[in-house]
Amino acid sequence: MTAMRLDHLSYACGPDGCRATLERLSALLGAEFVDGGVHPRFGTVNHILPLENDRYIEVVDVLDHPASDKAPFGQAVRARKELGGGWLGWVVAVRDMERMEKRLGREAVPGNRHRPDGVNLTWRQIGVKGLMADPQLPFFVHWDDLGEHPSVGGNGVKLTALEIAGDPHRVTDWIGHPADHLLDDLDVDWRPNGQPGLVSAVFETPNGAVRL
Repeated sequence: MTAMRLDHLSYACGPDGCRATLERLSALLGAEFVDGGVHPRFGTVNHILPLENDRYIEVVDVLDHPASDKAPFGQAVRARKELGGGWLGWVVAVRDMERMEKRLGREAVPGNRHRPDGVNLTWRQIGVKGLMADPQLPFFVHWDDLGEHPSVGGNGVKLTALEIAGDPHRVTDWIGHPADHLLDDLDVDWRPNGQPGLVSAVFETPNGAVRL
């Protein structure tokens, strides 16, 4: 694993519920999402679509659970859902989480989810509050076992492009690494105007090129 890489994109379910969101996205992408299980620490639940190049999409929904009111990730998912759902943000995997903790001045929090196959997937993450304050910014994860990474089992869907409303220099300052280097295999369109955040993503799929 490189020191830092684009790991996954996070998409929040809309007010019409996660089933409707998953059915719509699966039809567009020509591939089925799989049940990823519950995040008990965050009060959220997700479904996964593995992508090529060791990446994936997660579709997340907030649960009616006290954890979702306390955990920043649960708060972020709830806020995005209340705005109609859609792209929550992009997530960067880091090899050296201790370095990132020093950079951001706080400790990473543990995360886990119990998959339906019985595996308890574990990781650490940091930076969700940064995403909440400025949605163009990614947050960061460090996986405990890359052999169980959610990208395993990719089915021919490939991320090819991103449109981000924001400033690559601002993102570079946040991550301590040139933003464009993280995304150099993608066509990235940085938009200086509009509400900051991940605007759209383009995928190569069995249905052809699809923009979400």
